[in-house]
Amino acid sequence: MNDNRFNNLVLDLTVGKILPDSIYVHRSAIPEIDGELRAFLQLIASAIKIKSDDWNIVKFYKRHYKLSLLNYPTFDIYPYPALAQSHTIDLAKVQVRSADYSKSLNPPILHRREAFVAANDPKSMSYKVFTEAGEQIGLYENTRKIGFKNQWEQLIKRKGYFLDQSGHLVPLFEKAQHLDDLEDDIEIQRHRTAIERNQLSQPMQTLARHGYLNGQYSIFDYGCGKGDDLRELEAHGLDVAGWDPNFHPEAELASADIVNLGFVLNVIEERQERDDTLKSAWTLADRFLVVSVMIAGESVISQFRPYKDGVVTKTNTFQKYYSQSEFKLYVETILDANVIAVGTGIFIVFRDSIEEQEFLLRRHKITRTWNYKTTSLSKKKTAKISQAKFTEHRSIFDSFWATTLDLGRLPANDEFDFSDEIRTLVGSHASAFKSLSEFFDTSDFKTAEKKRRDDLLVYFAMSLFEKRRPYTKLPVSLQRDIKAFFNNHTGALDHARELLFSVGDPGIITTHCNLNYQDLNTGQLDSGHSYTIHKSKEPLLTPTLRTYIGCAGTLYGDMSDVDLIKIHMTSGKVTFLEYDDWSKPEPKLVYRIKVRMRDQDFDVFDHRTSIQTVDKRSFS
Repeated sequence: MNDNRFNNLVLDLTVGKILPDSIYVHRSAIPEIDGELRAFLQLIASAIKIKSDDWNIVKFYKRHYKLSLLNYPTFDIYPYPALAQSHTIDLAKVQVRSADYSKSLNPPILHRREAFVAANDPKSMSYKVFTEAGEQIGLYENTRKIGFKNQWEQLIKRKGYFLDQSGHLVPLFEKAQHLDDLEDDIEIQRHRTAIERNQLSQPMQTLARHGYLNGQYSIFDYGCGKGDDLRELEAHGLDVAGWDPNFHPEAELASADIVNLGFVLNVIEERQERDDTLKSAWTLADRFLVVSVMIAGESVISQFRPYKDGVVTKTNTFQKYYSQSEFKLYVETILDANVIAVGTGIFIVFRDSIEEQEFLLRRHKITRTWNYKTTSLSKKKTAKISQAKFTEHRSIFDSFWATTLDLGRLPANDEFDFSDEIRTLVGSHASAFKSLSEFFDTSDFKTAEKKRRDDLLVYFAMSLFEKRRPYTKLPVSLQRDIKAFFNNHTGALDHARELLFSVGDPGIITTHCNLNYQDLNTGQLDSGHSYTIHKSKEPLLTPTLRTYIGCAGTLYGDMSDVDLIKIHMTSGKVTFLEYDDWSKPEPKLVYRIKVRMRDQDFDVFDHRTSIQTVDKRSFS
């Protein structure tokens, strides 16, 4: 054996923990190495008179003609065994250097025990479990600092854990008696909160539902994580860009029509930095900011160790969990602007108050389908439209009547696409309405007028409930509505205030539930307790019940997956029920969300592990 032969045999090794300058092999894997090298190892161990019980790891050097025999007494029973003795044999110099670490306060340790043994070793998988646990909390991100016992244990503590007697990683909060002793030592791992998605994030899905991903708006993703949303939106031709301090720090912060601050604030442990981040994202939003956080109640929060104003998770990330109303108030306070809930933990803040009001008006306006009822032509000589003219220009007259029913009032010139044509035919919109009243059943218009007024009452009532800052300027269309239905803004708010107060009266809620059940003949009525309807029937309810449900929806936030709505008559509660697939004959209950309006909070009950179905026949 010479140095060249030795180095070649070492380089050919395929077993053991292979490092750039050496290879470590556990005694149990020695039979797996080349016979010539194995015989040479046994010869050396005998020559220096080291007993077989005095070593269990051999270190072969790749660049030098030497090896070390190492003793880790606890290798078989502890995941991070400490070195007790080492014997380094320099074959070129024919020297042996021994060292005793058995009394050291900071001995060298090893990790990843499965790498030292053969791949088919029965213990390999059990060793690997400990390694994977360490990888999950980031213990191996910098291997240069984990080679000694004290540094290793300090790193584990900074990650928010400690080692029990068997070497398992246990969260520090299970051991700590005084929180103040731990806060300075924890190293928050923010980057670990970024996840990979195979679909758009919830904030982006919300934007899509409201029509903002149609290509007309530029989007900037502030804190884009690994960029999954960016890639998906770019693939659809949208003008998007993003920045992230961990994954895309080279990108520039840029203004855009829409800025998304998605699940960023809740992972920032410093309150001032959180505030600054929210303000920074707001300055980049030309039209509006969509901001989202994790929403959770005490039952979730209590599972984690408190840290600052949030908690530390088991992977040593920080989470600031909010309630829906708490986060809304926080954003309103920091940005001094109205905040609109569009999902659970998802809110929009508009830059322009007119655009904000138009968005809200669209949400509360119900699109109705009208079946035009024609009547026989009046024989009055005052009619300005003859039967022949009506028939010849029927499409324009139908369109005008449809617009009138949609608005619940006469359209202004700029609210009807064919205003020039109809004024040429009849003279004015007022004349057209008067003349067409002799061709169409005006009871449709009276119904449309009442329904539109109801929509506006619900809109203003919700504005009062959400305590939106007063608007100094109203959209022109809203000004026209107010004049047509309420005379003035003050009158509209007075009626809306009366409506809002009514939803707090259990007697009124009970009366309206009974009336709606009788009128609509749909849903399930539990007399004196509750009235349950399908979400699609909500527009048919009275303004009182619509406002009652609207208040609950504002507190919960996300109505997109709700199938049934249960109105509790006397307890000030509304329950939203989500099923796996409503199109099934017997859909199964997935989630039950009970909103407690008196407490301004809600509870979510997971029914995925149970089997509860519903008879759909009552809700058709």
